[in-house]
Amino acid sequence: MKLSDVSIAIAILVIILLIVLPLAPFLLDVLLVINISLSVLIMLVTLYAKSAMQFSTFPSVLLIVTLFRLALNISSTRLILGNNGDAGNVIHTFGSFVIGDNLVVGLVLFLIIIVIQFIVITKGSERVAEVGARFTLDAMPGKQMAIDADLNAGIIDEGQAKQRRTGIQKEADFYGAMDGASKFVKGDAIVSIIIIAVNIVGGIIIGSTQGNMDFSQVIEVYTRATVGDGLVAQIPALLISTSTGILVTRAETESTMGRDITTQVFTHPMVMMILGGMLALFSLIPGLPTLTILLLAALFGTLGYMQHRAAARAVRTEEEDVTQALAEEKRKPENVMSLLHVDPIELEFGYGILPLVDASQGGDLLDRVVMIRRQCAMELGIIVPVIRLRDNIQLGTNRYVIKIKGVEVSGGEVIADHVMALNAGNATGELTGIETVEPAFGLPAVWIGESEREHAEALGYNTIDPPSVIATHLTEIIKRYGHELIGRQQVQALLDNLRSTQAALVDEVTPKMFTLGEIQKVLANLLKEGVSIRDMVTILETLGDYGRLTHDPEMLTEYVRQNLKRSITRQFAADKKIRVVSLDAELEQTILDHVRQSDHGSFVALEPDVLKKIFTSLKRAIGRMADLGRVPVVLTSPMVRRHFKHVTEQMAPDLTVLSFNELEPGVEITSDGVVST
Repeated sequence: MKLSDVSIAIAILVIILLIVLPLAPFLLDVLLVINISLSVLIMLVTLYAKSAMQFSTFPSVLLIVTLFRLALNISSTRLILGNNGDAGNVIHTFGSFVIGDNLVVGLVLFLIIIVIQFIVITKGSERVAEVGARFTLDAMPGKQMAIDADLNAGIIDEGQAKQRRTGIQKEADFYGAMDGASKFVKGDAIVSIIIIAVNIVGGIIIGSTQGNMDFSQVIEVYTRATVGDGLVAQIPALLISTSTGILVTRAETESTMGRDITTQVFTHPMVMMILGGMLALFSLIPGLPTLTILLLAALFGTLGYMQHRAAARAVRTEEEDVTQALAEEKRKPENVMSLLHVDPIELEFGYGILPLVDASQGGDLLDRVVMIRRQCAMELGIIVPVIRLRDNIQLGTNRYVIKIKGVEVSGGEVIADHVMALNAGNATGELTGIETVEPAFGLPAVWIGESEREHAEALGYNTIDPPSVIATHLTEIIKRYGHELIGRQQVQALLDNLRSTQAALVDEVTPKMFTLGEIQKVLANLLKEGVSIRDMVTILETLGDYGRLTHDPEMLTEYVRQNLKRSITRQFAADKKIRVVSLDAELEQTILDHVRQSDHGSFVALEPDVLKKIFTSLKRAIGRMADLGRVPVVLTSPMVRRHFKHVTEQMAPDLTVLSFNELEPGVEITSDGVVST
């Protein structure tokens, strides 16, 4: 346990003991001086804090010092009432200083100090703390959304976003605690008034009945002691209350309070000179202290003139510095390194789509982009890089484009105040609107007004709002180009995440058996065909099992696919049934006979007329399945699968090709066609 923790615990225990144990006047003097010193220290810390969060422990400190002050009040009351008004030199000195020779005037001044403390400072601090807590809590959702927007736009990274969220949480906790802690200050002020009344009344009763003093002497002694005790308690309380008000009204700045006030109040030359002129006019009013007012007018006028000259000189110096800096910049070689950066994913849009992005106008596209990254992590197992959103005035009003590594790969158009109506095959009736094509899947659609949405849904159309159109399109593009988005850095991040639970597996596979580049090629091959890499344990286990036999990424991918048969079956045969297009046995043998090896792996060298027959037969089979509303899937033997996929990649890049070993036992397979030569 640290010394600071022990010290705080001991200090609190000592404060509790002060409430019970009687104190000698000398010891009370020492503790009262410590109390005043702590109050001054706390106030100075608040003055030099650049933000409220720099003194986030203030609510706890406030509770401790308030408890300490109340304990001293109890000890001083015990001495005043039990020691014939003698409570030490500190209390006697403060009482004599305020009361002086006139008891009534001193008592009135003391009551005024109490009223200022209770009504002005304490009440105001309590109200400010309450409002600050309310507005801080109300602003939390907006601040969280702003952090998500900055993270999605690439302005900050995950670490900075986490740090900002923590700061917002701490700020909410601080102002919530301050709202409650301000009640301690208010209660302390009320208790102080009660203690004063008890000391005076109790002192008069004790002095009149138990002492040897006459009535006037009793009033003199006990009132002086009571006023001194109240002052010793109220001055630290006043400092703490003022510190509370300063802290909760402190705005986030880069400098201290004194510098901010000086800069913001006394650095306006024109204001200073106008004030000097107004004071000069006031000096003409009969009865006012003319000389004093003229001196102040001269002071403010001189300050304004000097500041005006200093500002003009600073402007000239700045212009000269800028001119010199520009001249030096022209002589320097141009730094083009920043121009070489290419964002992995970009979404550019015309100004007509801005309302969909701007949260202040009700747009939620930024939130949807964040959800896309989460969805891809869940479905594909990849860490999608930050998606950069930019407005581009060169695009059409309602057009957007999606870029992968700086190159446009797709795009579309949306109309902000319309919805897209799609006929899923069971719609009846026609809709009047702007004919278009759904950008993600190329389906015919119609843009209709928002007022016609219910009518379209009643006819059986599916209606999609513009943000959903863009989000769906962007999701499909990420899935299609996921193999390009996963690089060595992303692979390293996946391995680091897995190492926390599977350290032995990761250490065995890399770097002892495979490099990052080799693992990255296998993962890219899986993503290219839409296979999720979320099950990294199975993938690395497979690589570890076959790593000593081969380092060919294509062969390793086939082994991994076979071990991922459960997820592949769930993806393409969720109900344990699958309809496929199979390959003729003669065609499979032809492909195997024409496999050639090279330094970069194996490939199939088929004659053009054979390829043409394969493509024609495949196109016929795929078209037949598409007409039946089924997703085309080709099923082959394990040895042929990857070769057939490479052969048909140019004609049908999105065609799903599976092998028998990639389906779980018990799956019912129905062939809807055969591809042959």
